[in-house]
Amino acid sequence: MTDVLDVARRAGDLFDAGLNCAESVLVAFAEKGGVDCTAFPAIATGFCAGVSRTCGTCGAVSGGIMAIGLSIGRASAEESNEPCYVAVQRFKRAFNDRFGSENCSELTDCDFSTQEGRDAFEELNLQPTCRNYVQVAAELALAEIVP
Repeated sequence: MTDVLDVARRAGDLFDAGLNCAESVLVAFAEKGGVDCTAFPAIATGFCAGVSRTCGTCGAVSGGIMAIGLSIGRASAEESNEPCYVAVQRFKRAFNDRFGSENCSELTDCDFSTQEGRDAFEELNLQPTCRNYVQVAAELALAEIVP
């Protein structure tokens, strides 16, 4: 349980330090796994803000999916993708059960594709809400890969 809390706390700290949702979750996992790759924030950037402000999947969820893939995804075409798929399906179900959605615009009630939506995020002080999504996504993703 300590690993779960440590990764969730680290993801939250990274989010507070300026990384976005998907970036924070993926980087926290990479650090936990001892994987040093400065490309991880860049890889995850397009998934932030509901997939680049398209009102899509929450970046924390996307980061969790990438983290699961980093941890148990296949390394070659000869390997099965089934363990990763099953873990991602359980992870997404758990996040949806917890919050009622995995859609960024539904979770925040903000349309990030508009300046009004981005302004509303700031005016409503939703940073702590999204930090919570980041931490819970990290917890739920790690629960899928740690027996």
